Amino acid sequence: MFDFRPADDCPKPEVYQQLQDAVDALTSGEPDGVANMANIAALLWDFLPDLSWAGFYRVVNGELVLGPFMGRPACIRIPLGKGVCGTAAADGATQLVSDVHAFPGHIACDSVTNSELVVPVLRNGDVVAVIDLDSPSKARFDQEDRKGLERLAEIISDRI
Repeated sequence: MFDFRPADDCPKPEVYQQLQDAVDALTSGEPDGVANMANIAALLWDFLPDLSWAGFYRVVNGELVLGPFMGRPACIRIPLGKGVCGTAAADGATQLVSDVHAFPGHIACDSVTNSELVVPVLRNGDVVAVIDLDSPSKARFDQEDRKGLERLAEIISDRI
């Protein structure tokens, strides 16, 4: 049995450190990327408050394809360069969006989403996936979230 959860009064940097430690413990030595993404999505969902969606899109044949996630059903395919996820994948750069409705070309997979954080996962300089976090609250994500999720992407780059 696994019980990975931060204390309620834990500061955000410590939450991300504990999340990274839990991800490292669960994925280290496991060769199946889908299994690893599934556990990581569950950990994101449990560790981070105020999310409406947490999961992955994988780069497959020049487009993003839905991977393991927690939350409501989502768009299955997203073209590179389209929406927040497609932009992060095409540019290889994190997208921290305080108000998705103001983001040019936003793809509304879920009407409750108001803010989003998307971090590319790089392997040998190529984007292989993106980690996508959605929240029903505007401006839910900040630079601490960005830093924590970018570090997580580094940890998992050869495990998914």
